[in-house]
Amino acid sequence: MSTQKIWRERIGRYRLIGQKCKGCGKVLFPKRLICPECGGRDFDEEQMPDVGKIVTYTTVYVGPKFLELDTPYIIAVIEFNNGVRVTTQVVDVDPKEVSTGKEVKLVYRKLQAEGKTGVIAYGYKAQLV
Repeated sequence: MSTQKIWRERIGRYRLIGQKCKGCGKVLFPKRLICPECGGRDFDEEQMPDVGKIVTYTTVYVGPKFLELDTPYIIAVIEFNNGVRVTTQVVDVDPKEVSTGKEVKLVYRKLQAEGKTGVIAYGYKAQLV
């Protein structure tokens, strides 16, 4: 992820700020320019919850270079009570403990670093409740 993108998306990413379409009421995260439901362009900011449930997941045994020391790790689709879904890594858990329907809380962790002296990107990951 580029330094510019990290900077542009920092508020929504770090504070879990999404949006709600004024036309149809669909809640979106991350923010978009056009509502995929009705094509509307007028939105209100919406705070996303930080607790959800695992809808589906997979265990990654061979990951990208920056995560190779973390393998095996879990990637899951988390659904919040407002219907929004996010895909993220599940951390601090034995892969055998993860199952669909389990409740998770979003926590902030280091995602990656841009080179040895570059920007460190932080973001949300999930942790079993």
